[in-house]
Amino acid sequence: MQEQLKTNKSMTAFIDEIEIGQAKALIKKYHYLGDKGFLFKVGFGLFLDNEMIGAAVYHGPSAPETVVGAFGLNRNDQNGFWELGRLVLNPERNGANFGSMLIGRSLKILKKKYGCRAIMTYADSNKHHGAIYQATNFTYCGLTNVKKDFYLSNGTKIERGKTKNLEGEWKDRPQKHRYVIVYDKKLQLLWPVLAYLKKDMLPKEQKVVLENTNQLQLI
Repeated sequence: MQEQLKTNKSMTAFIDEIEIGQAKALIKKYHYLGDKGFLFKVGFGLFLDNEMIGAAVYHGPSAPETVVGAFGLNRNDQNGFWELGRLVLNPERNGANFGSMLIGRSLKILKKKYGCRAIMTYADSNKHHGAIYQATNFTYCGLTNVKKDFYLSNGTKIERGKTKNLEGEWKDRPQKHRYVIVYDKKLQLLWPVLAYLKKDMLPKEQKVVLENTNQLQLI
């Protein structure tokens, strides 16, 4: 299902579904996480004169418990809940509203073709505060809970498994800003609804990151 876009220039722009390989190539090239693995169920590409300049990747909630905390549902009630897990744009195309176009139009297709009760996404608080989500009318729901990860003495993070008798230390995991759009009016959002964060409200170190990095390389 292709969605045509209007641009201010004499260019042909459209949104279309893409395969995981297409998404990986652009993410590896422009996203700060590079070739780190990611979940994928549905992907959309933003094409300008037949060149893919942006990608949005959607999947179910990363943690089944998300629907419990956010909506008070059973953890097995996952149908219709989506997470925007990766968003990337060629930095040369930044500043022309292509990012917000990609999110808005891809969500339109997602709702129509696959059904969507609610969409959630996160912004790493060490990297950015989610300005692109604010520009596309997501609701800001504060930070995720504080969690810890175990690191070995050589700096390796233990993703899973036992840590007893291992030499290392527990460190705080970076919290993430939570953003949500609820489409199903029967759902009750239990997360707090807060005012948008602005750049001048951020810690100094985050401002430095934002000044030197494209927002759409961070998501």
